Amino acid sequence: MAFVQFSRVSLAFGGRDILKNISINLSSGSRFALAGVNGAGKSTLMKVIAGKIPADSGERAVQKGCRISYLPQSGIVHWGKTLRDEVETAYAGITTMLERMEDLGRELEKKNDDGGSAPLLEEYHRLQEGVENSGYYHRDQSMSIVLSGLGFAGSDQGRRVEEFSGGWQMRIALAKALLEVPDILLLDEPTNYLDIEARNWLETWLRSFAGGCLLVSHDRYFLDVSVNEVYELFQGDLKRYAGNYSAYEKTRAQELESLLKRYAAQREEIARAEDLIRRFRYKASKAAMVQERIKMLEKMERIEIPESLKKIDIAFPPPPHSGRVALTLENIGKNYGTRQVVSGLDLNLEAGEKLLVVGRNGAGKTTLLKIIAGEDRAYQGVLRYGPGIVPGYFSQDAAETLNGTWTVLDFLEAEAPLALIPRLRDMLGAFLFRGDDVYKSLSVLSGGEKSRLALLRMLLKPMNLLILDEPTNHLDIHSKDILLGALKAFAGTVIFVSHDRTFMEALSTKTLELTASAEGPGSHRLFYGSYAYYLDRLEREMAVVPAGIAAKTEDSPDGKSPETQASGALLREALKRKQTLVRRLERQEEEILEALETLEAGKARLEAELSRPEVYSSGEKARTVK
Repeated sequence: MAFVQFSRVSLAFGGRDILKNISINLSSGSRFALAGVNGAGKSTLMKVIAGKIPADSGERAVQKGCRISYLPQSGIVHWGKTLRDEVETAYAGITTMLERMEDLGRELEKKNDDGGSAPLLEEYHRLQEGVENSGYYHRDQSMSIVLSGLGFAGSDQGRRVEEFSGGWQMRIALAKALLEVPDILLLDEPTNYLDIEARNWLETWLRSFAGGCLLVSHDRYFLDVSVNEVYELFQGDLKRYAGNYSAYEKTRAQELESLLKRYAAQREEIARAEDLIRRFRYKASKAAMVQERIKMLEKMERIEIPESLKKIDIAFPPPPHSGRVALTLENIGKNYGTRQVVSGLDLNLEAGEKLLVVGRNGAGKTTLLKIIAGEDRAYQGVLRYGPGIVPGYFSQDAAETLNGTWTVLDFLEAEAPLALIPRLRDMLGAFLFRGDDVYKSLSVLSGGEKSRLALLRMLLKPMNLLILDEPTNHLDIHSKDILLGALKAFAGTVIFVSHDRTFMEALSTKTLELTASAEGPGSHRLFYGSYAYYLDRLEREMAVVPAGIAAKTEDSPDGKSPETQASGALLREALKRKQTLVRRLERQEEEILEALETLEAGKARLEAELSRPEVYSSGEKARTVK
């Protein structure tokens, strides 16, 4: 069994201990996640395991012949080859093995049968097994499967790699890492540049992968279905938790609650000691007591709580009042040249709904959001905002608009409503701008930092229709949860695209599916439920109609019989009535709860009044209490 083992490994940058005497053992079949707050050192530990950077101390043991593949977060750029040729370099190690086998064959030809050929034959046999197990002889098929799973079209294989954007460059690097079929696979944020279909494919690939895997990801669902153990890096220490990511979060939340209580108790103890020292420092009669308190504080091991672990709840400005209908689309169409991306799209969206737009790459999700936001006016059909609607749009390229010498804090203070300025530091912390990060100049921010700042700037403005294209792309799990909580509490309307399954399921109340077509205009379907409901519907449809079979009839060129269309229309109408009833009942529930709160407050007031001695001792006064 192949393995990589680390014992008592330490690493420091300047005066900060990144890794403190940590130990970890990765072997074939391992399924580990590496967790920790931003800046904890997860990427550093991955590089140490991969052998990219040395540790200051400790032992690293790698079994002979163990192959390790490492995918960093970003920064990989390919050039000089076609996509197929670049991906085929994943088999470079196998090519070396084949060359060695040829050398061994020539040496064996020169050997006499005197027993000296046994070691050569053993090596030749070992190399032969390695080549056969690598899939080298079926590499064309393997490359096509992996590239297709990661979203590349068949025609892309002949394209030059330098033609692909940064996100697709990372997909190329991921394809190479998977095709190497290593013994140990280290993936640092592999889902950052993947859409939901590619993420689902990667989940399936990892389940069938025989080697060991260590993952860093901010996608909770992806981790839940991919790992069975979690290692958390916290203040330089590494701790193991059995179970998937959700089990780790549950256990860790209990530990953090205890830690926060001990932190609060220690702060109180420190405050009392410091107060005594200030009060009696210059009294000779109390000198011994003061010195005792000073020594106690010096010896005390301080409990530190990183800013990122402190509970942060943020609320955006209340949305302006609007009418019942937020948005109406009638027969919307959009084409690029001869390619029709969207065609005949009708949609009515009521205020307060949260609409998720889903579909494969190229189906028109971003195009539709640009049309709704007013960024793209070259479309067919009619778009109407409801009365009082104030839209806000966050795009994937919003970061490009942020430049200049402003600091992050000054920039937001100039943009934020006056009432929110005292809470800006908490909001910036929720969006991963912590400590001195708030004093960074806009000109030195990375693309991810600019994207987070652009999103926060938009959310600070009073709006009632938020149009969000991949809002979670550069957020960690903690920040996603904060954003999700704020958006769920947001009383306005949200239309969004995301590739984070947990976020999609938790926020959506309706799901619009866009389907691309190479032969003609794309199609669309509206589902009156969340993303989880949408997936359930797809599973039921797949169970009824075998994959790849289109039941086309003469009466229905789109492949659906009149009976199917009629039943579908009835189902949609029934679901719409059900959703309307649910919203009405939810409003009634809120009104009843508010009335109960009022009654309970009145009851408490009366009980307090009746408990007064001067009242309960006098029957006449007691009767006057109302």
